[in-house]
Amino acid sequence: VQLQASGGGLVQAGGSLRLSCAAAGSIYSINAVGWYRQAPGKERILVATMNSSGSTNYAGSVKGRFTISRDNAKNTVYLQMNSLKPEDTAVYYCNAEAVVKSTLTMGLYWGQGTQVTVSS
Repeated sequence: VQLQASGGGLVQAGGSLRLSCAAAGSIYSINAVGWYRQAPGKERILVATMNSSGSTNYAGSVKGRFTISRDNAKNTVYLQMNSLKPEDTAVYYCNAEAVVKSTLTMGLYWGQGTQVTVSS
């Protein structure tokens, strides 16, 4: 299973970006998905998650500004980011709990990260 994240870039404070994360490979199903971010010199932290039922969880710092969603038919998860702030600057990573067809075992997979830079 491979995850490809895209949509990052440079944006001014107050602007918006939409990140995408497409999963490819021999996928039987995808359960929980999530977005994490890592700022320079800091640990990777949770931004938002969504389980297979559609329930979501957000970090307090992004609640009300970011929205996680998924398109199961496309095996893609999105992160809509509005009202961006300079402190949102980080590399954003997606992950997914996926069951592979060949073994029907679940694994946790990560995308390669996409840079988001918010200028003041």
